[in-house]
Amino acid sequence: MKKGMVLNTQVSSVIADMGHFDTLSIGDAGMPVPEGTKKIDLAVQKGLPSFIDVLKNVLSELQIQKVYLAEEIKIQNPDQLANIKKIIDVPIEFISHNDMKKRLGSNKAFIRTGEASPYSNIILESGVTF
Repeated sequence: MKKGMVLNTQVSSVIADMGHFDTLSIGDAGMPVPEGTKKIDLAVQKGLPSFIDVLKNVLSELQIQKVYLAEEIKIQNPDQLANIKKIIDVPIEFISHNDMKKRLGSNKAFIRTGEASPYSNIILESGVTF
């Protein structure tokens, strides 16, 4: 049995396939995913699993160097922004929500959570461990 923290086979596979500067997104239940972008749907009901729980799980195995958040999170969901800042120790770049939706098309995958709070979406840029 896998010893790491990420047990979901699809999530684990995407993390293993990440190279430097590749991107992976995690988002709320309402984020539209572009046609052609791999969607890993973890949502089981409203609120489960939470965005933060999935983010923590992914970060337990993925080395990141930068993240992208929607500018709108600052006003529309400051509590979630504070939660993200507690666990992210890399630069954060704020972009418009529309730009974020456009960028999803170039991601390795989008992980859909059961999160039901606005702008709970993030793009993780892969770093290197050396």
